[in-house]
Amino acid sequence: MPSIAIDLKSGEVVKSKELIIGIDLGTTNSLVAYIKDGAPVAVKDPQGKSALAPSVIHFRPDGSVLVGEEAKEKLVSDPAHTIYSVKRLMGKSYRDVKAFEHYFGYQIIDEDAERLVKIRVNDRFYTPIELSAEILKTLKARIETALGQPVSKAVITVPAYFNDAQRQATRDAGKLAGLEVLRIVNEPTAASLAYGIGLQPDDNQTIAVYDLGGGTFDISILHIHDGVFEVLSTNGDTFLGGDDFDRAIIDHWLQQHPDWQQQLAQDRNLGQELRLLAETAKKQLSQAEDFSGVLRGVPLRISRTQFEDLIYPLVKRTIEACKNALRDAGLTPTDIQRVVMVGGATRTPLVKQAVAEFFGRPLFDKLNPDEVVALGAAIQADILAGNQRDMLLIDVTPLSLGIETLGGLMDIILPRNSKVPARVGRRYTTSADGQRNLKVAVYQGERDLVQHNRKLGEFILRGIPPMPAGLPQIEIHFILDADGILRVKAKELRSGVEQEVEMRSQYGISEEEMARMLIESVQHAQEDMAARALLEARNEAHTVLLSVERFVKQNASWLSAEEKDRLASLANALRTAAEGADKDLIHQALEALNAYSAPLAHRALDAHVAQSLKGQTVGEQAL
Repeated sequence: MPSIAIDLKSGEVVKSKELIIGIDLGTTNSLVAYIKDGAPVAVKDPQGKSALAPSVIHFRPDGSVLVGEEAKEKLVSDPAHTIYSVKRLMGKSYRDVKAFEHYFGYQIIDEDAERLVKIRVNDRFYTPIELSAEILKTLKARIETALGQPVSKAVITVPAYFNDAQRQATRDAGKLAGLEVLRIVNEPTAASLAYGIGLQPDDNQTIAVYDLGGGTFDISILHIHDGVFEVLSTNGDTFLGGDDFDRAIIDHWLQQHPDWQQQLAQDRNLGQELRLLAETAKKQLSQAEDFSGVLRGVPLRISRTQFEDLIYPLVKRTIEACKNALRDAGLTPTDIQRVVMVGGATRTPLVKQAVAEFFGRPLFDKLNPDEVVALGAAIQADILAGNQRDMLLIDVTPLSLGIETLGGLMDIILPRNSKVPARVGRRYTTSADGQRNLKVAVYQGERDLVQHNRKLGEFILRGIPPMPAGLPQIEIHFILDADGILRVKAKELRSGVEQEVEMRSQYGISEEEMARMLIESVQHAQEDMAARALLEARNEAHTVLLSVERFVKQNASWLSAEEKDRLASLANALRTAAEGADKDLIHQALEALNAYSAPLAHRALDAHVAQSLKGQTVGEQAL
């Protein structure tokens, strides 16, 4: 039976405060926090050692999953089955990650530059959303164990530069982990809240948030006015952080012991031992002038002066990013009232000194820099719970708004809890050659399939010029005003054809109905995600099969009979897989077809270029 609190003096039932947790879903480490006795607290692991949970996932041979410290230990011994830095992949396409694919020790599938990335582990294919959900499940379990009660609502932080796709992916990961994500909050905003900046309605100032974590660096310039945090500019380096400080120490020691260079290739444990000792040295040098250690009987030393000489170029790069951020915002260092320090690497004395000198003012660095974003998220969560009565709550959308896409999928354009009024847009294209009309069906709800959501209306954008599938550029805008009236505009950008309709987004929905829809979205998140993954795989298969069919027709003259037969065989295997219900089997068939057809496509391109240049001399132009 549920417990009921009663005020013994008045005899009245006391309503318990709603618990909403704050989560910092980080690239290197993640944390969960909540408000205890009026102050934010980061929850430590069951051993009570650290609030940091490494953002690492390991898949055991039996299919079970490890997350956190146990998974981190597998980075060296089993890198192919250990996933790290998944946050870098959230909402990204293959084209986005191609430049730094080599950074990852696991397999990222390169099927189509435009599609969202997938990660292959054995014969299963995972999205960054599914992997991030495993981290969030671990954090959810941690706080539920610590408090002895279930939690179902959360605020999750993201970098200020995250786009709509990355923010929606973060929301989806939360839902898959069994959490209703009430708000996505920018990390610099959360860090500011942790220091009490922006909590007063009359706050009016411009601040800088310097965030140097384990693997990434971000500098954000924020203007705060009337309780609103406006991001003026962001800059940074997605491959610069405390890990690079460790690497500088390792390289220093390897120069002193060149024989270890050869050993590293055969002895993975040596590399891990070196990294751990370098990390210990870095931390000690934040407090002491010298570090001495022993590795395999060999004494190793480094002084703070040597360390600072090694990392000076790295710190200088962060200051250059600060200059760029200020330039983009049209400001100078003297325009900044406060500088907030975030991330474990900001404990380094040289970093503090360089940042303080550049901005010319004292730093806000008294809170634990590892925890400050999670603490701010907990404060934002407490505001949303209504526990801070003096805080202004801005009107938000009660349910997500989106449109139906191929296969009956719900594509959310305006997420639940978005601030009102709002205007957002997204670009789409056609799925069939010569398509002249496009149906835009608008839905409200939180489920992945439109059949489970509430239809608000539909209209048809007519008169699209006939073009090959994928060529038309159709922009769909949602404009939601403060009264909850939604205008939906669709425009084909090449021809200028457009249409607009008006709908009332909340008409006829009671609070009970909204609550039911929200609860069902969390309860069915696993099966919804599986259904979405299967439909997306089928859609991808359909697109690839059309492309292969078109490719064979266009290049029949130079494709050999054997190549045509092989393409037909792989296409039939994909067609058969797409008719089934195993999305991993579809992805395997897709990968096989893409692997075989990619070299043929390169040959075709070379052949067409050679043909177009045939007979020309230098300086001539084809007509």
